[in-house]
Amino acid sequence: MSELLLTAHTGRETGTRSSRRLRREGLVPSVVYGLGADPVAVAVEWPALRKALTTDAGVNALITLDIEGDQQLSIVKEIQRHPTRRDVIHVDFIRLDANAEVEVEVPVILIGDAKKVTDVSGMVDQTMFALSILSKPDAIPTELPVDISELEVGEAIHVSDVVLPSGVRTEVDGEETIASALVTRSTLDAMRAEEEAAEGEEGEGAAAAEGEGEGDADEGGDDS
Repeated sequence: MSELLLTAHTGRETGTRSSRRLRREGLVPSVVYGLGADPVAVAVEWPALRKALTTDAGVNALITLDIEGDQQLSIVKEIQRHPTRRDVIHVDFIRLDANAEVEVEVPVILIGDAKKVTDVSGMVDQTMFALSILSKPDAIPTELPVDISELEVGEAIHVSDVVLPSGVRTEVDGEETIASALVTRSTLDAMRAEEEAAEGEEGEGAAAAEGEGEGDADEGGDDS
């Protein structure tokens, strides 16, 4: 995972009015904390931050903050957005130790075609879209692919089924469900209707056969 360099401007005033002014100037109010050091209020340029957060690593991108010449490895811990405009209004950065594990959430991506499910008009229901993992900063994966090619209706994929890269582990319960294969209610209703129709046709056929048998018996009695 590549590292990105951002200049973090110090000396910003705190408070709503000051933050609004910074945002008008194209800066995002931020704070840097962690590793036992005091939190530092900074501001980063929005275009550079946006570029850093739109790499393949997403919010898990390793960002080196240049704070008055002191370069500190960090990662975005929290992003606050405006409730209606969804603009980024504040960012929390956490300092990282390159040799220590950090806990982050990594996207879970389903790959493959669950043909055994779609052949019976079923669907794959994904219930977990990100998995919390622990790894050293340089080992953080951009995503966790999960193959659903062999999935069948009634089966599920669990956390224990995810193949984690070397140096990556998770403390999430292995029985937690990531995705399950099921048949929709409408499909079940259609299948039930087909079964009932088939049973009805069998019943009619049996009744017709019985009626023909009785007719043959009556004819036989007349001949005698």
